[in-house]
Amino acid sequence: MHLPEDYSTMEAEIKAERGAPMAKSSNQKLKVLHLVRIFLEKTDEEHRISIKELIDGLARYGIAAERKSLYDDIEALKLWGMDILYSKEKPAGFYLDRWDFEMPELKLLVDAVQSSKFITEKKSFQLIKKLESLASNHEAKQLQRQVYVTNRIKTMNESIYYNVDKIHEAISANVQIKYQYFEWTVDKQMRARKNGEPYIISPWALTWDDENYYMIGFDEDAELVKHYRVDKMQKIQLLEAERAGKEAFEDFDVARFAKRTFGMFGGQIRQVTLECDNGLVGTILDRFGSDVILQKVDSGHFRISQEVTVSGQFYGWLVGLGSGIKIIDPDDIAEEFQQRLAEIMKGYR
Repeated sequence: MHLPEDYSTMEAEIKAERGAPMAKSSNQKLKVLHLVRIFLEKTDEEHRISIKELIDGLARYGIAAERKSLYDDIEALKLWGMDILYSKEKPAGFYLDRWDFEMPELKLLVDAVQSSKFITEKKSFQLIKKLESLASNHEAKQLQRQVYVTNRIKTMNESIYYNVDKIHEAISANVQIKYQYFEWTVDKQMRARKNGEPYIISPWALTWDDENYYMIGFDEDAELVKHYRVDKMQKIQLLEAERAGKEAFEDFDVARFAKRTFGMFGGQIRQVTLECDNGLVGTILDRFGSDVILQKVDSGHFRISQEVTVSGQFYGWLVGLGSGIKIIDPDDIAEEFQQRLAEIMKGYR
């Protein structure tokens, strides 16, 4: 549950009224606000609080409270919108029943943050701490344990969050952007491509694919739709020039683009027919989506005809699936694949 926007203002105004050390009457003004805090931080369905514990909790803030007045305060909070319930099951007591997120949802969000390569370790920790604040202190401990479930590789570029914000700003303002594009060297240093010459691109979309964040835009000089890793972009500046490529993006489908582009590597877009073992149905559906048409060949094989971006990554995907898949059409793509395989084999002779 979120506090109302004026919660902090109310507390600040009350404190401002005090001036000198808080008197008993001023303490009483803050009582209901501290009650809200106690219910938010200390209670959930599994952790209830008794009237005596509420009295003790308020006493830690220097606030004296009587049982009858607390019952009245709880009723007022319920009228205000807090879903405070009472359970007779031991341990009996009051608790805040409704949260904006359920625990399974928060765990899912934590795992998504932790598993995202484009979020640095530092930012992952900060985001997870903020997610913890959406649960009670008791439930937050479950999220803390989730943080250390795996040891995943993370990006080293902290500026990605500001890059995303700049790109969204440019898309909203319908303007082009200028930036430098970097690549990693063997000594783990970022080196600008094109000797630091800036890229000028019209950004049209952002997509998260293959565990990385990509900007999809239009290169006016090349008259092509291109994509760039957001974590490899630096020194992004918004230009005054209006975005180009509107016609190319009128019917542009980001999902279709990502589906046909293997590892987000560029290449020629071709219609390719593949013959696959039946055991690869799940792999094909994962790659191309459930709407792909499977044509039965015989009792053990099926075919698909799919638009793909032909690249080294596409061929690598085929190699990974071994003899269970082969290119049927077009012939030139099948021949190029054979030549690549032959080149690879030369290195092992």
